[in-house]
Amino acid sequence: MANHASAIKRHRQSLKRRTRNRAAKSRLRALIRSVNEAVDAGDKAAAADKLQATSKALSKAASKGLLHSKNASRRTGRLARKVAGIA
Repeated sequence: MANHASAIKRHRQSLKRRTRNRAAKSRLRALIRSVNEAVDAGDKAAAADKLQATSKALSKAASKGLLHSKNASRRTGRLARKVAGIA
């Protein structure tokens, strides 16, 4: 365990960040799953709505440093391709 004040504060901050990041990543996974479920169900309108919310969340995660910007872009593009492919 840390012995001086600055290290103790760093540890406290890292725990807060870890909690926040885990919650945000979990929310992202849930949003992506909801888009995939809508695509599998063949519901184009619902998939398009969910894609919009998911795309916004991915962009926000990238801007906050939770994901790399290209990772977020790639995920958005793949989801958009799936939604566009619904017959």
